[in-house]
Amino acid sequence: MRTDSAGRESWYGQWRVGGRRVKRRLGTRRQTGSRQGLTRSQAERKLQELIAKTRSEPTDTDYTVGEIGRLLLSHLATLGRKPSTLGDYESYLRVHIAPFFGDRRAAQVGPKEVESFIVAKRAEGKATKSVLNYLGFLHSIFAFAERRGFAAANPVRQVDKPRAVNTDPDVRFLDDAELERLVGAVPDDLRGSIERPLYMTAGMSGLRQGELIALRWRDVDFAASRIRVRRNFVRGQFGAPKSRRSTRSVPMAGRVAQELGLLLERTAHSDDDDLVFAHPLTGGPLDRSRLLKRFKAAARRAGIDEVRFHDLRHTFGTRMAAAGVPLRTLQEWMGHRDFKTTLIYADYQPSEHEAELVDRAFGQ
Repeated sequence: MRTDSAGRESWYGQWRVGGRRVKRRLGTRRQTGSRQGLTRSQAERKLQELIAKTRSEPTDTDYTVGEIGRLLLSHLATLGRKPSTLGDYESYLRVHIAPFFGDRRAAQVGPKEVESFIVAKRAEGKATKSVLNYLGFLHSIFAFAERRGFAAANPVRQVDKPRAVNTDPDVRFLDDAELERLVGAVPDDLRGSIERPLYMTAGMSGLRQGELIALRWRDVDFAASRIRVRRNFVRGQFGAPKSRRSTRSVPMAGRVAQELGLLLERTAHSDDDDLVFAHPLTGGPLDRSRLLKRFKAAARRAGIDEVRFHDLRHTFGTRMAAAGVPLRTLQEWMGHRDFKTTLIYADYQPSEHEAELVDRAFGQ
């Protein structure tokens, strides 16, 4: 029994489960003549119930790393985590984390085992960023285990993480001639009638591929010359954009407005809630793999090598930076959560009079 600063007495009980001491407050002590609180016998009964319950539940010595990972996935799903995020986490767990740690229980994993995991993934040729993603979810697994009492510590916290090194700082983007050749290389078929304005919009608005696929006609404001990003399409599902900052409004160039206006006139899917770049036959979202395959084919016909669909987004970023758009404004337009991401375009900003300053410094 304990007495707090206000003089109230409370019943406490403690016991051991799997070598771990468990301590719980049972309730306040019933005072003579009162109906509130617990008598000694009631406190003892409650203590026995708690002991029976905790001993029937798995302890930290029962749960494997994989089992805790699956519990965490279920927990995150109830919290409303985005399906795309859950899909990534499930893949990390199923393909990398669970196979490596096998039936090893959480209590048996320490910093040495986590370091061995890092070494194994690097030996498989996994990129540093991928390894950091796996470690991030492994850290979340042990943090969840700590909160639930399944593990006493988080070994990932004690391990030095590999550092990502950017060996290719150059940003691939299309110049005016390349963008025109790409659009001109689109086949003159049903899908091509959608892909032509799609490529143009991607290169001149900076929208991500999933944002373009999810774009509705209600999101295109011809009067204000704006495109409003409100949705994303990832892993076969519509959802919120990548981050809160990704929900944004982007200026619409006159060329894009013209292309979208022509598409609106000829498409059979022109209602406000219809997709702008809908499948020409079904009206549903375009298949990502088919879209990428046709994009690569068009790029080859246009004589453009080593280009990704995402480089259309880089085209917008570099061109806007070169036009003198402040990087903070560009961050908002591109929906970057972290300003450091926008800084990759800093080298493309205009440098008025800087060459003159260098010449003056060297007496030229």
